[in-house]
Amino acid sequence: MTGTTSPFGINDDGGPRLSLAGLTRVPAAYRPAIDPRQRRVRIVHLGIGAFHRAHQAYYTEESGDWGSCGVTQRSPRVAQQLAPQDCLYTLLVRDSEDASPQVIGAVREVLYGGGDPAAVAARIADPEVSIVSLTVSEKGYRYDPATRRLRLTDQEIAADLAGRPPRTVIGQLTAGLAARAATGAAPVTVVCCDNLPANGPTVRGLVLDYAHAWAARHPGEARPGALPDWIGAQVAFPATMVDRIAPATTDADLADVAALLGMRDLAAVVTEPFTQWVIEDSFAGPRPAWERAGAQLVPDVEPYEKVKLRMLNGTHSAVAYLGGLAGYEFIAGAVADDVLAGYAQLLMTADIAPTLTAPPDMDLGEYAAQVLRRFGNTALRYRCAQVAMDGSQKLPYRLRDTIADRLAAGATPVRATLAFAAWMRHVWTQRADDGRPFPVDDPMADVFRARLAEAGVDGESVSAGQAGRVAGALLGISAVFGELAESAVFRELVTEQLSRLARDGARRTAAALLAEA
Repeated sequence: MTGTTSPFGINDDGGPRLSLAGLTRVPAAYRPAIDPRQRRVRIVHLGIGAFHRAHQAYYTEESGDWGSCGVTQRSPRVAQQLAPQDCLYTLLVRDSEDASPQVIGAVREVLYGGGDPAAVAARIADPEVSIVSLTVSEKGYRYDPATRRLRLTDQEIAADLAGRPPRTVIGQLTAGLAARAATGAAPVTVVCCDNLPANGPTVRGLVLDYAHAWAARHPGEARPGALPDWIGAQVAFPATMVDRIAPATTDADLADVAALLGMRDLAAVVTEPFTQWVIEDSFAGPRPAWERAGAQLVPDVEPYEKVKLRMLNGTHSAVAYLGGLAGYEFIAGAVADDVLAGYAQLLMTADIAPTLTAPPDMDLGEYAAQVLRRFGNTALRYRCAQVAMDGSQKLPYRLRDTIADRLAAGATPVRATLAFAAWMRHVWTQRADDGRPFPVDDPMADVFRARLAEAGVDGESVSAGQAGRVAGALLGISAVFGELAESAVFRELVTEQLSRLARDGARRTAAALLAEA
């Protein structure tokens, strides 16, 4: 009998697949904390990708009998993987040569939001639901990073506002809240778990932008301020900070899970041992006891968020761009290079740490060392290209604010500026220093191409002499650089570093910077 091809490209030979009926065949140590059938769906999660399944769903698994309905936003693929398995999946924790599996049963339903938006709104409106959580990546919010306002001119947002069944995450979330308001359902808490500064208040603002715009475009359907008023009184938007590395699952990971469980699992996700979740203790109603799994409930998330966004995420992006340019496929390979690891260490200690005030329970030196150890976990094959995605959405918070703070303090943030120059070099040529492809995957890619073309540069002929034109073209993108582009010091620094990268390559440029330190 000939097998079919799985969503991961592996041969599906029709062997036993993970399911509720087959759980007794899984070794007892790997089974869910409680019988998944005992869980009640009280959470709706928008964006049920690998990170959510490695992070928030893991915390829910360890926190009692709460269950969730996961919504996949961009394609039905995750739903197609989970549904035949009764929504069970394996969380495979990798550390060097060790691999520890755990079957997660916290997800009890899965919906494809693009195929049935009305079902998503109805699930959010369910009186049993008291938490709506989100992991849809920065670009999923369709907002302007400079103003933190919803882009009402965005083609998809505009289509939702025109009256189609909503397909954007903000449209679906607002429709669900409107349905709750109409039925008089209990208050609800929206928990954003994406890397946005002040993510809870930011999402609150985006939802209110959408609600006001909807009322203005459909004046006969409701009193203009009714939904915004209800949201203000009945919906909480606590800030959070999330941290766990969850690279894309490979065929080798699936094979390891099958060997450990004795069953196939086409929805398995891979992660590292480290995990952290800091949540503002501000809920509108019931919540899971996430603290049982180690979540920190605090009055103010900002200090934790700032450390993580700048030190971990900022360094991750810097290593991704420099490592990718230097020819490394994986983050672990890049930080195994003494030059790039030394650069990352210096970036954190010399440029980033001085901009931070650590929470009382955190030592920044120890945190920096921990970041490098985590990046160096060779069991996690996290591609530089994956981390480099969506730079226009990430860099304003991961690196731009660090540079602005250092300049305001009278310092010269050479290390952080090199990371921005490496991003420019990546956008400019889409090739590594040795000529191999290092393609750009970014929602503003067309803007980059247009600006570079207007400046008369392309990626075919790379020279240090073109650095000024490239930097000038890209610095004009306010969504990425904001007021930082007005700094003559920064413009000179980033142009100089871009020129070095074009002339000497990423590794030699980083080595020279270390020698100058």
